[in-house]
Amino acid sequence: MIRVFLMGFMGAGKTTLGKALADHLGVTFHDLDQYIERRYMMSVTNLFAKYGEQGFRSIESRLLREVGEFEDVVVSCGGSTPLIGDNMDYMLRQGQTVYLKCNIETLVRRLKVARSKRPLIASMSDEQLYPYVESETARREPGYLRAEYTCPGDRLETRDQISETVSYIESLLNLKNS
Repeated sequence: MIRVFLMGFMGAGKTTLGKALADHLGVTFHDLDQYIERRYMMSVTNLFAKYGEQGFRSIESRLLREVGEFEDVVVSCGGSTPLIGDNMDYMLRQGQTVYLKCNIETLVRRLKVARSKRPLIASMSDEQLYPYVESETARREPGYLRAEYTCPGDRLETRDQISETVSYIESLLNLKNS
């Protein structure tokens, strides 16, 4: 059975890599945010607006435990998921955990493009974004580093880079195609 949890800051490439890794391994892929949106029939942005961040985090933790019971799955977690409550302990017990680590410049570049879809940064200016990403990654990294493995996430821009990273993770986790 394969159960892999990908974590890292928003924009680290968890969904991009997760889809490619799941496809390569022949298993199911779940982006936790998209899973939540399907279950609640509401965007993460609207869930934040309706329930507040604390309410959303409660939903997120509950549905993490739902997808965490699936077999033969790759799950990309929200950026805060491993830092909330005992979520990291749960993931460490349930499967293999991988932290996608990126440099600040890569994260900021990626986030500028998708800012409107991310409630925590949607209203930030370019000038506010860099210091926010820098301070938040520093604050979150001790939690992310609890993952069993760390993988560079900066090289996920082309199909070749994604394939190389998939191969690296497959060897890191000692996984075989199912």
